[in-house]
Amino acid sequence: MREIVLDTETTGLDPATGHRVVEIGCVELLNHLPSGQVFHCYLNPERPMPAEALAIHGLSDEFLADKPVFESIAEPFLAFIGEDPLIIHNADFDLKFLNWELKLLSRDPLVKSRAIDTVALARRRFPGSPANLDALCRRFGIDNSSRDKHGALLDAELLAEVYLELIGGREPGLALAAEPSAAAQVAREGPANAPRLPRPHAASPEEEAAHTAFLGTLTNPIWTAG
Repeated sequence: MREIVLDTETTGLDPATGHRVVEIGCVELLNHLPSGQVFHCYLNPERPMPAEALAIHGLSDEFLADKPVFESIAEPFLAFIGEDPLIIHNADFDLKFLNWELKLLSRDPLVKSRAIDTVALARRRFPGSPANLDALCRRFGIDNSSRDKHGALLDAELLAEVYLELIGGREPGLALAAEPSAAAQVAREGPANAPRLPRPHAASPEEEAAHTAFLGTLTNPIWTAG
């Protein structure tokens, strides 16, 4: 199963008032775990950076001056995310900005139904508790010490870990692989063209006797109550 953890940085809060996307970070998940494949770019917003936004992410006009505009990265960005689910912290915000950029290019919007909002997941699981990314990192013991400022790729990488915990976490000692090895595939399915034989499930007389003896050691079992 492929999912994309996505985050953006912007010049402000509302694209309708002229604000633009300045950074996109995406992390590919296979079976809920990072595959190592990422998409990351900084963007020239073609407008000055407000001081309030600069204080949050540190992306200055000088730094962004030689970066590409959104139009030049739209195709590789859309190719990377494909049609897969998008894991986003406060999905409405990021989708609003990305869809504004796509609208300027007369491209189809990203539909909200494909987004999994981790803010909503966190609030359902921990009602009344803070649901921001730093608070969730602290709750789950995820190291966010390098997050002195917001950054789209760093935040997407942290969110990938938070998302894994929000959906149940990783069982201790459980190794999940994005693709099963050939040996594991054979072990699970058997050699190619091998006959499919019924698996015996009936207990042997010895097993039935041992089971009966074990039941006799129980005091007031619940199936005899009433």
